[in-house]
Amino acid sequence: MTETDRATALAAEPSEHTGPDPAEADLRRVGAHPDHWYPVALSRRVRGERVLATTFAGERIALFRGKSGQVHALEDRCAHRQVPLSMGVVEGETLRCRYHAWAYRGDGRISQIPYLAKGDRRPPRGVRGYPVREAYGLVFVFPGDPRRAAATPLPHLPAFGSPRYRTMTYSRTVRCHYSFMHENLLDMNHQFLHRGVVGRLHPELLGYEADERSVEARYLFTHTGGKRNRSAGLLAAEGLGRGTADVMTIRTEYPYQTLDLVPENAERPAFRLWAAYVPEDAEQRTCRAFGLLMIEKPAIPGLLQVAWPFIRRFTERVFAEDRMAVEAEQRAWDEQGEDRNHEVFPLILDVREVLRTNGVPIRARAAACASTSPCDGARLPDGTRGQE
Repeated sequence: MTETDRATALAAEPSEHTGPDPAEADLRRVGAHPDHWYPVALSRRVRGERVLATTFAGERIALFRGKSGQVHALEDRCAHRQVPLSMGVVEGETLRCRYHAWAYRGDGRISQIPYLAKGDRRPPRGVRGYPVREAYGLVFVFPGDPRRAAATPLPHLPAFGSPRYRTMTYSRTVRCHYSFMHENLLDMNHQFLHRGVVGRLHPELLGYEADERSVEARYLFTHTGGKRNRSAGLLAAEGLGRGTADVMTIRTEYPYQTLDLVPENAERPAFRLWAAYVPEDAEQRTCRAFGLLMIEKPAIPGLLQVAWPFIRRFTERVFAEDRMAVEAEQRAWDEQGEDRNHEVFPLILDVREVLRTNGVPIRARAAACASTSPCDGARLPDGTRGQE
């Protein structure tokens, strides 16, 4: 069956789903799986000899850039009195606690306790050090089993750094479970929300494919009337004389999301979006949305530079409307104490299953992180222990 045939069949057949299945785990209680690389900060915010406090699902992480330029990520607590290391001082490649000057290497081990004397009680080895990488102007950490970090690839973004594209970077806090963000971008039937910005858009689902780890959908967008923000046209490269029908491909490939928009008669995407939604609090009801919007450079030199602030304003307005909607969804969940969604769109039912089966229970994960850490001899996911 072709994508078009499948989409037609989905539209013609009544949905078998009439509401949430009580036997299924509530997706809003499923946490992001830690065995992936997650962005936690913009690289430019981790300055030399400065420390930046950040979080992943309730785990407080201190980022610091050593004298060599390398970024390190440590559990944000001193093993001595639990004072946040993000309050500390960078010295070369070490981070020194501001309180009693205990010094930590980039791997979290203690390198010096200034006043320690022979006969004093043996100090702890240190705190947890996270695998960390920099790419695409972002700092990524691996909050899961550190032994899996080397074999786990970073996202592949060929358009980033390409001479054909210029990248606009986003980092915004959204007060909702990360799954609401995946659903919002993948389900393009909510264009009524943006009618004041993009006019009347008709999204036609051309088809979609799903497997255990991903869902990819293709839409045909047609502008059917109404006032359209000029920046929307610039972003879709209409200034190059292209048509008004765009093909948009959106993909959730756990745990990331991408969107490509190809204007009518174009050979390549007018823009490509990569996004990650990183839970901040232990209950994962707030996330940090990181986005890289890679916009194709037009043939006219300087045109994109002139349009840049207008495109930024347009995208911020669309994002603000989406944030309003997903935060309202989260408030409803909080008030009801459960997920009472009655979803009828098969595409979203499939992406929910991908997020559910690839995630981890929130409560179990939060409890494990709160009690121990690998540097203190905590059990790793396979039952062995970390550094002792």
